[in-house]
Amino acid sequence: MTTTQDTQDYAAYIASLPRVLAGAAVLFRDAAGRVLIVEPNYREGWALPGGTIESDDGESPREGARRETAEEIGLDRAPGRLLAVDWVRGSTRPPVVAYLYDGGVLGEDDLGAIRLQESELLSWRLVPREELGAYLHGSLGRRVRAALDALADGSGTAELEDGHRVH
Repeated sequence: MTTTQDTQDYAAYIASLPRVLAGAAVLFRDAAGRVLIVEPNYREGWALPGGTIESDDGESPREGARRETAEEIGLDRAPGRLLAVDWVRGSTRPPVVAYLYDGGVLGEDDLGAIRLQESELLSWRLVPREELGAYLHGSLGRRVRAALDALADGSGTAELEDGHRVH
């Protein structure tokens, strides 16, 4: 039988554990292999469709990627395989575990169906791999290139730290 003291001790133990944030995004491409990126209005730079996993509500990374994609660009579809997992350190926040899923290739009808979440996004565009560095900085740019490599060579999920492959 569990006592109130046992429950309180367990809650205190859980509260004392280190914190880690979690995010999930989806990598969409067009027929030419260009990557779909979005421009947030709440920070500098560009991103992929995705966001914070609502883990306190029991949401999984895959569910979070799907929900965020539907909210941000209006495309509600199940993500494909997991392409990369990245442990991203932060100096002003706890570390983030970033999951990146394959969204597949979008046709003209799919691209025409994109509807931006105006409260968070200013615009979207398709960018060729060689131009990604101008839009996706730091670990995010490295993560996307690692995911594109995993797609191209058929390898498994890329394990990354700050966007760099680890073995």
